[in-house]
Amino acid sequence: MVAVQLSKHHGLGNDFLVLIDLDDAIPIGAEAARALCDRRRGVGADGLIRVSPGGDGADVTMTLHNADGSLAEMSGNGIRCMAQALARARGVEVLQLVVATGGGLRHVGVAPGRGAHIAWVEVDMGPARPGPDRPLVVDLEGATKWVTVDLGNPHLVLLVDDPASVDLDVLGPRLSAQFDAGSNVEVVAPVPGGDDALELRVWERGAGITEACGTGAAAGASAAFGWGLVGERVRVRMPGGELHVNLGPTITLAGPATFVADVDVPA
Repeated sequence: MVAVQLSKHHGLGNDFLVLIDLDDAIPIGAEAARALCDRRRGVGADGLIRVSPGGDGADVTMTLHNADGSLAEMSGNGIRCMAQALARARGVEVLQLVVATGGGLRHVGVAPGRGAHIAWVEVDMGPARPGPDRPLVVDLEGATKWVTVDLGNPHLVLLVDDPASVDLDVLGPRLSAQFDAGSNVEVVAPVPGGDDALELRVWERGAGITEACGTGAAAGASAAFGWGLVGERVRVRMPGGELHVNLGPTITLAGPATFVADVDVPA
């Protein structure tokens, strides 16, 4: 691999390395992603994002490798981090983008955030569609409802009494294995008196438990709305912080993206 410059960002603790390659000259594959995302032998991240030229209505293309090297169709936190990286590279604080992802085109807006190195990024996540309908043959650890949601990537959302009490390290991979292409797994519960607030924890396909998940927040809010637990404007609280989800024909996701550092990777 040739020497490259990456930038590191996080969306509520869900961290990504971003490579801007608008000359389409630096191929980065699964092996390089695993090495760079390794938290002991590499830089460390939940995923590696390559930004390449767009086309067919897109300004740029986002390709995301999870920490294990697998490809992810879409990431709500990742695309916000990618947008912040592009804004920094262009020396601007406000930016509008159309991004091609494995889950389709996404419209993204960047604005100044609260604090140094923080941007506020809003993403049109597209519609929430039903995911695969199949019986689950593992213990759901007390979940009272569950539903699959497709946001360009797959999600399984479970309603539980207390998300903090669920052993997601065990339940996540067991449930993901029930689906041919795997699935992200979210456990959710409404916040008592929380005025359309939702507690959520997530196990991500290809990364494991993460501090936050943007597509997971959107999937969780969509599921909770379908169960009559929240309205159309939902604050989703995760261990890493809070995202704002507006539901409708398409879902809008808004939250911070934080620049951490520029990283030079030697050849």
